[in-house]
Amino acid sequence: MSGHESTYVPKTGVEKWLDTRLPIVRFGADYLALPTPKNLNYWYTFGAILSICLVTQIATGIFLAMHYQPNTAMAFASVERIMRDVNGGWLIRYVHANGASMFFVAVYIHMLRGLYYGSYKAPREMIWILGCIIFFLMIATAFLGYVLPWGQMSYWGAEVITNLIGAIPLIGEPVLIWLRGGPAIDNATLNRFFSLHYLLPFVIFGVVVLHLWALHTAGQNNPVGILIPKEREKKDMVPFHPYYTVKDGFALLIFLMMFSWFVFFMPNALGHADNYIPANPLVTPAHIVPEWYMLPFYAILRAVPDKFGGVVAMFGAIGVLFILPWLDTSKVRSMRYRPTMKIFYMLFVLNGLILGWCGGQLPDAQVVPGMPSFTLIDGQLNSYLWLTRLATLYYFAFFFVILPFVGLRETPLKIPASISEPVLSGPDAMSGAVPAQAEKKG
Repeated sequence: MSGHESTYVPKTGVEKWLDTRLPIVRFGADYLALPTPKNLNYWYTFGAILSICLVTQIATGIFLAMHYQPNTAMAFASVERIMRDVNGGWLIRYVHANGASMFFVAVYIHMLRGLYYGSYKAPREMIWILGCIIFFLMIATAFLGYVLPWGQMSYWGAEVITNLIGAIPLIGEPVLIWLRGGPAIDNATLNRFFSLHYLLPFVIFGVVVLHLWALHTAGQNNPVGILIPKEREKKDMVPFHPYYTVKDGFALLIFLMMFSWFVFFMPNALGHADNYIPANPLVTPAHIVPEWYMLPFYAILRAVPDKFGGVVAMFGAIGVLFILPWLDTSKVRSMRYRPTMKIFYMLFVLNGLILGWCGGQLPDAQVVPGMPSFTLIDGQLNSYLWLTRLATLYYFAFFFVILPFVGLRETPLKIPASISEPVLSGPDAMSGAVPAQAEKKG
């Protein structure tokens, strides 16, 4: 795919003039004509969905910034004024707030698809690493945005997370003072968070461009997980347009219908009711909890009794994603042909849901009656914490133990010789399949 030659021919004088100076039309035409594996399923449409989500967040964020006041005395009231007095303000704010949740829904599915089909393996390591950088920047941007409405959960969420940074030895305290703009959360903090929240989406956009550049250089993966040689491109590939523009468009339409349902019928379902109470440093909420998409990492943070250890575990849960291409020892990309690893993958997805559920529970909740516990809180058994630690253990074991060990020990199924032959020739085509062990790595 990286060797795809341009087929664009300028037709008008304006096109010829522009093509010799800024070949942006050629770039767009070549992108639409790009050879793409013909067997991509709907799990591969979330890249386009994420692009629309990012543009939506940037556009609505710019309009909201025109009316928002980054001042502790006026921030909460300015958000309410946007909702009540600005023309269309309620729609822009709900699209932006729910758009963050839709963004994370799409990115989690996108990452899980990449994990299942081995899209992080050579020669696509840089695509995966850039995707992880985007994910980390998304988390940072979402946290900063969560503080801006200046409700109770906004203020106390900022208090908890910034205090965690202060737990880092040597550099923690100076970084904490710089981030807050002083010894406590105040106007300087809100101004800093607003500035960074406005800036980071454009940084994300820049990394997305690099992500797409890396994708076009290394080539698109496919559900079978085989590399397509030049001589098979005509049989195994189709132009991106119209085949995948239509497919992506249909998937985007379905996604926007779900998005619209939340915006118009359940706009506050994914938020927290306490954030409609103005921030009060003197009143601590009964349960300080982040947005739902951060709950798995919040659960990992609380699973470790030591404060600094919890911070290391939380950031380590994200950091391990960066080295994933070197942890997986299997030469087979797609888990379609790895029956043992597929079972552990399903357990990993379930484990992520359990971590998210645990992150939303009260720290002293008795949520699993009859389950044994390792911890006493106020003299009571804490079975929730037992479950959280077990799920945290599996999370890290999946990357550091299961992926390397299973990749060396399992016997994969046979991989088809090409994308087209199994479909066009029926079951007999599998006679030309190659053993998984013989597939070249990369």
